[in-house]
Amino acid sequence: MAQTKKKRRRKHRGTQGGRIDSRPKSRPRNRAEARQQAKARRAGGGRKRAATSARSQPGPPTWGGALRKALIAAVIFGVLLTILGRPIAASALIAAVMLLFYTPMAYFTDTFFYQRRLRKEEQQRIEAAQRKAKPRTDPDPDPEPE
Repeated sequence: MAQTKKKRRRKHRGTQGGRIDSRPKSRPRNRAEARQQAKARRAGGGRKRAATSARSQPGPPTWGGALRKALIAAVIFGVLLTILGRPIAASALIAAVMLLFYTPMAYFTDTFFYQRRLRKEEQQRIEAAQRKAKPRTDPDPDPEPE
């Protein structure tokens, strides 16, 4: 009897947990493709590394982000004051005042750390450029005796 179901052409990729791994890259068809892939790996560091570094490095600080942080802190503080026995109205008033103080404080704190990270990255770039430009001269560790 003829087979009615078409056979799969490649192996199923995946784990028992259900995660499907990305398809592995195929081998280069010719020498030029191999060189191109090697050059891309050296220059970019790979697609995966670029994606993770972009994710791990937050962008410049914004007032909206600072407001969210301050809002979370003020709500937590207001709930704690209410739990500790303060009246709800007093807790809400104190939380609102804290929100007014926390928002600029969070923004300027984020700005400080962002600028510090930028300075550190710039310093690393300068040092890397100096290392690359500096010719390597190794003194002979074992000079020949005369």
